[in-house]
Amino acid sequence: MTTHAGPSQASCDSRSAVSGGGLSGGRSRIAWITLISLAPAVWGTTYIVTTHALPPGHPIFAALMRTLPAGVLALLASRQLPRGTWWWKSIVLGALNMACFFPLLFVAAQRLPGGVAATLGAAQPIIVAGLAVTVLGERLSAWRLIWGVAGVVGIALVVLGPQAQLDPLGVAAGLGGAVSMGLGVVLTKRWGTPDGVSALDLAGWQLTGAGLLLTVPALVIDGVPTGIDTAAVAGYAWLGLVGGLAAYVLWFAGIRRLPVTPTTLLGLLSPLTAALLGHVIADEALTPFQFLGFGLALTAMSVGQLASPSSRSSSRKDPS
Repeated sequence: MTTHAGPSQASCDSRSAVSGGGLSGGRSRIAWITLISLAPAVWGTTYIVTTHALPPGHPIFAALMRTLPAGVLALLASRQLPRGTWWWKSIVLGALNMACFFPLLFVAAQRLPGGVAATLGAAQPIIVAGLAVTVLGERLSAWRLIWGVAGVVGIALVVLGPQAQLDPLGVAAGLGGAVSMGLGVVLTKRWGTPDGVSALDLAGWQLTGAGLLLTVPALVIDGVPTGIDTAAVAGYAWLGLVGGLAAYVLWFAGIRRLPVTPTTLLGLLSPLTAALLGHVIADEALTPFQFLGFGLALTAMSVGQLASPSSRSSSRKDPS
């Protein structure tokens, strides 16, 4: 038996999460937000790992190594396979969240400097806000749109300096990845999860489904790269076990409990992490404008978690 999170249910979940009714008070919500923030922070390491550890020019193979091994491990640990409609739903979600997203992410990371690729992904909260209206039946929140735009501006200040070269294919890959995962996140919220299924189960189904979709393209288009050394093995392991399995378990657990649009604002941590690692590891300088961008992005991410002032005012007037 599956649980179908229709538009009315999704909207109800969002309202209860904002008001704290679905969680044991504001502290529980803050704890979940803090925990879920680890996922995009880990995803921000993708760019430095891709450019410094993995063999260049094999984005689909890298995506395969990030999905299938981790997915199989999750299935072995959970010992639970999809049931009913969740066979095809897992494939669809795996395609959007991973099989399409990961290759596009690797292409963008390899064709764009530093954290520029992640900047394009910062548009995801704006994309999700629009999709939430059509797919989840939520009202368009001008408050969240404003902070979504502010987040993109902040990330742009961090990484889009005069030295940034915007390769057209890299830009298209970055934007395509943002759209793909944005739709995947919204559908994850829309469909909910089957009864008795954990976030580990859901992550394992999607990672395995994505890996199966990627196997033939990876071997036919990319092939197995030569020169896979110890650093590359460590890089694949990090991206698969930590950046793949562990991060997605946290992410899916959070999507269940928190409203989807503000949760995606936490994704701003990904480009911020990438830029910070670029500064620490690759000696990329940070200017005062970039520090201003850090502050603006962090502000947008934090304030965007709150309900709009009008909503808070209405809640105080009508506690019921």
